Amino acid sequence: MPAFRYEAVDSNGASKKGVLTADSARAARADLRAQGHVPVMVELIANQMDAEGKKRRSLFGEHLSTVELALFTRQLASLLEAGLPLEQSLSALLDQSERVYIRDLIASIRSEVMAGAAMSAALKQHPNDFADIYCALVASGEQIGHLARVLSRLADYIERRNALVQKVKLAFTYPAIVTIVAFAIVIFLLTYVVPQIVSVFANTKQKLPMLTVIMLWLSDFVRAWGWLMAMIGVAAFMAWRSALKNPQIKMSWHTWLLTAPLYGKFERSLNTSRFASTLAITTGSGVPILQALQTSKETLSNVAMRAQVEEATASVREGVGLARALSAHKHFPPMLIHMIRAGEVTGELPAMLERASNAQEQDLERRALTIAGLLEPALILAMGVVVLLIVLAVLMPIIEINQLVR
Repeated sequence: MPAFRYEAVDSNGASKKGVLTADSARAARADLRAQGHVPVMVELIANQMDAEGKKRRSLFGEHLSTVELALFTRQLASLLEAGLPLEQSLSALLDQSERVYIRDLIASIRSEVMAGAAMSAALKQHPNDFADIYCALVASGEQIGHLARVLSRLADYIERRNALVQKVKLAFTYPAIVTIVAFAIVIFLLTYVVPQIVSVFANTKQKLPMLTVIMLWLSDFVRAWGWLMAMIGVAAFMAWRSALKNPQIKMSWHTWLLTAPLYGKFERSLNTSRFASTLAITTGSGVPILQALQTSKETLSNVAMRAQVEEATASVREGVGLARALSAHKHFPPMLIHMIRAGEVTGELPAMLERASNAQEQDLERRALTIAGLLEPALILAMGVVVLLIVLAVLMPIIEINQLVR
C-alpha cells in the first residue's frame, strides 16, 4: 500500500501535515475527510528507483546522513528486541521523526512492509540511503530469524565507523585551517602590503636589493596573473580526475598510493579496516563467504585492493582458503592474513576479523594523529619562512636608506 504525504485543515481551521497509507490518492483524501479534515495537498511518496530498477537521482541530493542512519538502525533494533512487530516499530519511528525526509522515507518503507514485502526488499527501493551491504545484512537477519540481533550489530558497525571517520577528520582539521589561513595571509601580503610599502622607494632612484626585486616581481605576477594560475590549477585538477576514469591509470595510481611515503600505510590501514569490519559483520550474520567477500569488496576505495579481493573470491570459489587467497599479493597487511588463518583453523573467523578490524582502526587513528602532528609544525614553519622573506624584502630598502643618511 503506497504512502502519501498530506496537508489538511481540521475543523478548527488549523493546518495539519503528516503521512498516511492508502490504496490511491483518492482513497487518501477520503480517509482525511472521514477524520473531519479538509485535504489541501495529497502527494505520493515515491521510492528512489525508477521503472527500470535504476537509482533515481534526487534533485537536491537529500539523503540520510551517517548519524541518522546509525540512529534509525539502533532505534529499530531496540524496538524489535523489545518484542514489537516490525510494522509497529516502523510506526513508532515514524511518529517520533522530526525531519520531513526521514518521515517520508520511513512511511515509504512501512507501506512496502504492510503490502507484504520483506524489510530488505523495501530498503532496496532506497539505494541512496541504504547501501547494498545494509540490505544484504537485513536480508540475512530475516532468513535466520534474528533481524533484531543483526540490526544491533549493524548499528554497532555504523557507530564505530562514524567514530573513526570523525577522529580522522578532527586530526586533519587543524592542518587544513592553518593551510588556508597561510595562503590567505601570503596572498594578502603579496597583493596589497608589499606594493604599498615598496612603491615608496620607486621615486628615490635607489637600487633595490635582489630579494625586494624578486618579491616585487612575484607581487606583480600574482596581481596580474593570479586568476589565470587559479584557473590552470582548477583545470589541472579536473584533468587529473578525468584521467583517473581510465582503469589502467587509476589502477597504477592506487597501487602507488599503497607504497607512497608516509601516506601509503595510512591508505592501507583505512581500506583494511573497512574490509575486515564489513567481512566480520557479514560472516557473523550468516551471509555466505562468497557473498560476504563480494559485499565487503564494495567498501574498498582502493581499486588495487579491490582487484585483489576479486581474485581472492575466485580462488575461494575454487576451494582455496581465504587467508591463502589474500596472501597472493602484498596489499593487505600480514597481520590480517594471520588473523584470518587463525579464524579458519579455529572456526571463529568473524571474531578474528573483528579483532583485526579493531587493530587496524587503532593503527589508522595513530597514523592519522602522526601525520597531523607532522603537518602542523611543518606548515607553521613554512608560513614563518615565507612571511620572514616578505618582511625582509620590505625592511632591507629601509635599512639601506638609513645607512645612506648616516
